[in-house]
Amino acid sequence: MTAPVVRLPGKCPICSRPAAARYRPFCSRRCNQVDLNRWLTGSYAIPAVEEDDPDAEDSPPAPKEREE
Repeated sequence: MTAPVVRLPGKCPICSRPAAARYRPFCSRRCNQVDLNRWLTGSYAIPAVEEDDPDAEDSPPAPKEREE
């Protein structure tokens, strides 16, 4: 026999059904797994724009040590 699923206030971020305490913040194991898959495949990656290093062009090259 399984324990009853307690519903929490709030909605599942995947399907918008009421969240369940056992799978919080999701409503079911399925939605939990869908979210995990999205993380693992990179669907939730934050796009980044790489900027050029402004100091790299302005700074003079490092002086070379003289060998004697």
